[in-house]
Amino acid sequence: MSAQNKADDSGGCILWFTGLSGAGKSTLSTVVADYLQENGAKVELLDGDEIRTHLSAGLTFSKADRDINVRRIGYVARLLARNGVIAITAAISPYKDVRDEIRATAEREGTPFIEIHVNCDIDTLAARDVKGLYKKALAGEIQHFTGVSDPYEPPTKPEISVDSGRQSREESITIIKEYLAERVIAKKTA
Repeated sequence: MSAQNKADDSGGCILWFTGLSGAGKSTLSTVVADYLQENGAKVELLDGDEIRTHLSAGLTFSKADRDINVRRIGYVARLLARNGVIAITAAISPYKDVRDEIRATAEREGTPFIEIHVNCDIDTLAARDVKGLYKKALAGEIQHFTGVSDPYEPPTKPEISVDSGRQSREESITIIKEYLAERVIAKKTA
């Protein structure tokens, strides 16, 4: 059986949360993981900070190293998904071309790829940043800070888009859950 047929039959998929640091990717993805597990799904959460510590230690924040890190996350997510796991990623993944590459590879293998953009404006992110990283980045004290001194390329056609600067956490979660109830959970229980 080919990898594509395995993915089609497994019920696995990739939920790819992307957005700036502090936008709420980890918070929302954790709630979504719990929700899916409560509905009988096998779920694995691949958090960007944990991946950097355990799988991508030693990589810098250069574009080349960021691309390597995101590709590693995509590879692990694809392996999990083709084995029936809903792989949830929560990583900034700043460059559209690499996210699109991961999507294309997953879809060629028959693995559904659902991009979830967690949008938030810089002013709100700076206001809620307890570590003061945005303040330092905006003052030029931190180099290569995504969204300030390094680019973040938002998705042009995400399956789900929420705005954590304008919506409450509960509103964002409701939007995500409604989409997943229709397209992921319903498929698993059909």
